[in-house]
Amino acid sequence: MQPVLASLTSAASSADNSWTASLERFFNDGAKILDDAAGYLFLYLLAWLLVLGGLYFTVRTGFVQLRLFPYMVRAITSSRDSKEGGISSFQAFAVGLASRVGTGNIVGVAIAITMGGPGAVFWMWIVALVGMATGFIEATLAQLYKVTHPDGSFRGGPAYYIQRGLGSKPAAKLFAVVITFVFGFAYEATQANAISKVMEGTFGVPAWGTAVALMVLATPVVVGGISIVARIAEWMAPLMAGLYALMAIVVLVLHAGAIPGALAGIVSGAFGADQAVAGISGGFAAAALNGIKRGLFSNEAGEGSVPNAAATATVAHPVQQGLIQSLGVFVDTIVVCTATALIVLLSGAYTPGGTRALAAVDPQAAKDAASTLTSSSIGAVLGGWTEYLMAFIIFVFAYSSLLGNYTYAQVNMDFLRGTGHRHYALRLMIVAAAGIGAMASLNFVWNLSDVVMGLMAIINIVSIVLLGKWAFGALADWEDQKRRLDAGQIDEIRFVAEDNPHLPGELPGTVWSRADAGRIAPLTARGSGAGGADPA
Repeated sequence: MQPVLASLTSAASSADNSWTASLERFFNDGAKILDDAAGYLFLYLLAWLLVLGGLYFTVRTGFVQLRLFPYMVRAITSSRDSKEGGISSFQAFAVGLASRVGTGNIVGVAIAITMGGPGAVFWMWIVALVGMATGFIEATLAQLYKVTHPDGSFRGGPAYYIQRGLGSKPAAKLFAVVITFVFGFAYEATQANAISKVMEGTFGVPAWGTAVALMVLATPVVVGGISIVARIAEWMAPLMAGLYALMAIVVLVLHAGAIPGALAGIVSGAFGADQAVAGISGGFAAAALNGIKRGLFSNEAGEGSVPNAAATATVAHPVQQGLIQSLGVFVDTIVVCTATALIVLLSGAYTPGGTRALAAVDPQAAKDAASTLTSSSIGAVLGGWTEYLMAFIIFVFAYSSLLGNYTYAQVNMDFLRGTGHRHYALRLMIVAAAGIGAMASLNFVWNLSDVVMGLMAIINIVSIVLLGKWAFGALADWEDQKRRLDAGQIDEIRFVAEDNPHLPGELPGTVWSRADAGRIAPLTARGSGAGGADPA
């Protein structure tokens, strides 16, 4: 009997190993193909579109990210509640921040440094600084072209301003399909993977256990819809950012004297100087490529994602939300990502020779090591107990991003299928992505995200360049009203599109008509006349 049992056990074990090996080969082969595609896409096309587009918006707006930075901060502090009802500017900002501030700020930064050296952080800065202007433009356009939902709230984003502004329904539907897959599957899988890796590395929880837990946790939220996402993100986003900021401050204070040297290393490494000295391959191309990819993944400026949340806010002027979302790019990359980079570089856990050499020989192993590099860096400074706290922070970061991602997917499904659908297929896909992402390889899910994110960003950047004149006009209108407000000539700033001399033409729809002027529809008027739903 024992020989029989032994044979059966051996056969089962062999079958299990064969299945596991096949799955691993599938993910590894797929990851290699996706990595090559992402490299070509970013290096030869998207990097140029991001930087040149951002510079164009920066110049055309008169360096709006610098000139109006104080107003960005002021807009956040005064937008906790919406006087018009509906989702406030702060809630829309929080949803956008929940999606922005996630694993890209912890795992993504560590991957960028591992694969591209410290200089990759410099290119993350560049993407963010010019991206602040890009984020302003796309959020302002989202507000200009938003439509009224039957429940009185607003919907909008790239799909809406592509169709209504450019008059291209096929391009709008293409974008909506791509972004629905990005945020309904690819990004959800990436966030789930980050949680899975940290739970396995810190607590020894198997991937399948994390997969089941995430599917259970995600289900009630996606069933609740966009309003519950806004309420959860409103307190979760500041909490997660505050906890991580506290950890970062302690580490940076303890190594304050070494910060200037670390910053100098980031700048010199941006052009391959540190790699040349250390004899490590990659140089400028590796730093720029990894910095741009991880920067875009983290702050999402120009990607076309955050405008979906920006459009849902009820504001008196489109520029108000543009300024708020521009600040989100700054907070995400210049503040949070820089803090992470300094933690990694100052802790001693990162060694340029060893880490970059591993990246050149075995990229998969290097990325796997990068998934816990930030946690290890904090642990090296503050003690091993902090790795448990970091596991919790990464969980909160990733889970809140998962919630924000659902919002974007839902908005675009509304565009594709109409507001009357419950989108059960989308909800099922998101829950499934949480499970699949938790069990897939890190390299596969990140490379998949890079490719589909790149395609989405290309469509959006081309669109906002073509529609930029409308955002420029809205900015001119806001600044004109701001001067009159300061002079005591008017009591408030309120945008009206009708017969507006600053706009290049007549804006479609009634959201910004003289009668509605950005207000939500009264309960008695929703879906029936003035203030009702604008056509997509």
